Amino acid sequence: MTRSAAWRQARRLVAGVVLISAAALGSAAFAENYPSRPVKLVVPFPGGGPLDFTARLLANRLAAAMKQPFVVENRPGASGNLGTESVAKAAPDGYTLLFVLETPLTVSPSLYPKLAFDPARDFTPIATAARFSLTLVVHPSVPANSLAEFVAYAKARKDRPVLYGSGGGRGDPGHLTMEYFRMQAGFAGVHVPYKGNSQVVMNLVGGQIQAGFLATPGVLPHVQDGGLKALAVSSAQRAPLAPSVPTVSESGYPGFEVEFYQAMLAPAGLPEAIRAAIEREAHNALQSPEMQARLRAQAIEPLISSGAETAVLLKNAAERWRNVITRANIQID
Repeated sequence: MTRSAAWRQARRLVAGVVLISAAALGSAAFAENYPSRPVKLVVPFPGGGPLDFTARLLANRLAAAMKQPFVVENRPGASGNLGTESVAKAAPDGYTLLFVLETPLTVSPSLYPKLAFDPARDFTPIATAARFSLTLVVHPSVPANSLAEFVAYAKARKDRPVLYGSGGGRGDPGHLTMEYFRMQAGFAGVHVPYKGNSQVVMNLVGGQIQAGFLATPGVLPHVQDGGLKALAVSSAQRAPLAPSVPTVSESGYPGFEVEFYQAMLAPAGLPEAIRAAIEREAHNALQSPEMQARLRAQAIEPLISSGAETAVLLKNAAERWRNVITRANIQID
């Protein structure tokens, strides 16, 4: 290489270093001033549910800590896919965030062949805020007061499989949890999808269906007044709201553990300094005894996980539900 050629190469290298350094400084300055305007927190499900409850608690805490409004925007549709897609396509500047029940990221890829986003490629995980489990409840006419008795009852109904309901249609947490349990217990069942948990509970109390894995707060009043029987919870530990109800694992199915996560993510490409700042303040909020008490009163368990841990949780859940959906041949019409 001639001296002039070497000189030109050196100049290009120096220019490249200067550009990279300038970009890094610009990113750092941008992150230092973040947030300088309101932040939108997209919840891709209707308002009023457990996810919305957690999102609004967290948004209020983040707003107080970061001195800018965090505005919750409910964008339901297509099992959470529409709102999730909108965040995937947003600018990665920290002003549009996703607060989501895991299913659009862990279930939808196995149910929707033409999904408009890639959970692994299109998002930056920030934190997991909470998790929740489900309770298996049955109508009082079902001759079972334990999980073992329920399985025996279900296996005996060979010509009339158990009818079980879920409140979010095919592929929702109640549907997937029952299918996962059926595969381990070995009985037949017919899924009856509803458009909301209140409809499931109403038909379950009325005896139109026999069973369902449902959110604990929504069924506990009916269990307490004798309208339903609670047989087991899906988590590894008993639910604080119903400590007398055993887990599926301790009822003869060791290792059975199903929980669903509420997570915060941003579009891919979010500057690391901004991601770390939001993660830090989210963790601080979730460590508040007041917030933890309010979540647990709704049977939502605070879970303080980093962005990296969130990525692992979502990846493992996606693999589990892919197997369940394939084996159970769950399809969206």
